[in-house]
Amino acid sequence: MTVLSSTARSVRCALALLLLGGAATADARTTPPAPADMTLDRVVILMRHGVRAPLDGEVPKGTRTAAPWPHWTTPESQLTPNGAAALVVEARADRADWVARGLLSASGCPAIRIRTNSSSRTIASGEAYARGFAPDCAIAVAHNPIDQVDPLFEPLRARATRFDAAAAVADIKRFTGGMDALVARHRDGLRLLDRVLGCREAKGCDPAGPARLTPSADGHGIDLTGPIRTASGTAQVLLLQYAEGLPPLVGGLPFDATVLTQLGALHAALFDVYSRSPYMAAHQSAAFGRHMIAALTARDDTRVDMLVGHDTNVTALAALLGFDLVAPGYAANDAAPGGAILLNRWHDRAGKSFVTVTYRTQSPAQIRAHAGAVTVTPVQVRGCPVAAPCPLDRFVTLFGERLAPLAG
Repeated sequence: MTVLSSTARSVRCALALLLLGGAATADARTTPPAPADMTLDRVVILMRHGVRAPLDGEVPKGTRTAAPWPHWTTPESQLTPNGAAALVVEARADRADWVARGLLSASGCPAIRIRTNSSSRTIASGEAYARGFAPDCAIAVAHNPIDQVDPLFEPLRARATRFDAAAAVADIKRFTGGMDALVARHRDGLRLLDRVLGCREAKGCDPAGPARLTPSADGHGIDLTGPIRTASGTAQVLLLQYAEGLPPLVGGLPFDATVLTQLGALHAALFDVYSRSPYMAAHQSAAFGRHMIAALTARDDTRVDMLVGHDTNVTALAALLGFDLVAPGYAANDAAPGGAILLNRWHDRAGKSFVTVTYRTQSPAQIRAHAGAVTVTPVQVRGCPVAAPCPLDRFVTLFGERLAPLAG
């Protein structure tokens, strides 16, 4: 007999309500039109997991607030009931769009393949999406044993590439202008965060020390200290707190969607260090990028190939392909919970294949309100024709050339 935790039961209940029509339905979708005279025949997706409870230490110890943080009933780092419900909405919206475009049949079990990272929140996110996508079908969600490092999603931890930490630090400093310059660009956001936290101390609410970026001791990663490192996690927790439906207040300035967008720039700044410089994007994307190319060029019967990972994965892919993540309710390059980059493969009447790229999201306010709407934003891949589908062979060449070599 399987024994479910209270969190798992809550997630299942939220999913059941949605699947039975007792909550929001995917009744609105802002979707780009299909390219003229082309047929959609495959979609390859990289999606961030849904709304989760805060990670241990995500709000650094010593961070001061005027009032206590709200209590989360979901255990640390786990997918929340609201996060699962939002993924169901997104899955239903995705399937409805693909049925309308002729990619999938309105009946029967769809040809979809889902693989997630091995953390519990990514596995639960893949399962929630699968239930929303095809509630009457047994869709397998593939993943490594829980918490076993998967090089597809965590290539640095897995030492899957020939990563040079000193080269990475040098490239990040070129990309950002250095850590002091990065902090200076976000000084207004750091002041706003202090107002939201309301600690009323002249020295500020954040326990950050000097801004430094160094190679990690083992040479296989990088270490960041300072205001961006500490404030980014706090900003993300505030967004997750709001999206989950918890009180939007920790004793200072109440935060709404507008304030959260401003604070999201602090979280996005972390990716300027860990995933968006050319060197980091090439290495962070090296393994899953090859998987996506193989899926995009395959000629089997799978219509949808999905990977479910983390914000670092999504921001790295966007940087590698040369576009910013822009979506309602988020700062630029702050990856949305449940947000997904879609590589859409089309063919014309002559059988030639093309690719368009889109970014599908729900805003924090929509997740909080259990809204049925999603937004799909077209993006421009660097090196592809402007405002036109990219020939598949050109897209694959551009994509592949930007990936770092794999180790071994």
